[in-house]
Amino acid sequence: MPTYAYACTTCDHRFDAVQSFSDASLTVCPECGGSLRKQYGSIGVTFNGSGFYRTDSRSGSGTKSDASASSKSESSTSTTPAPAPAPAST
Repeated sequence: MPTYAYACTTCDHRFDAVQSFSDASLTVCPECGGSLRKQYGSIGVTFNGSGFYRTDSRSGSGTKSDASASSKSESSTSTTPAPAPAPAST
């Protein structure tokens, strides 16, 4: 079950609550009875390895970074699939 962070808009009391996805959000501060709001933080996601480049999602003109060129030189296998064998005739 995920942990959600809440902050009171009146007294600035902050706390975490473990809730199910189907549970309703908390709305009342346990300290002063004021209204609560959910806190959203950044998620630390890092994509490592070949195939993830800073320029992958960008469109338009521009050159690829040196990272894409260096990873291509490190790769020694071909990325094109081998041709399928011809069906046997009877």
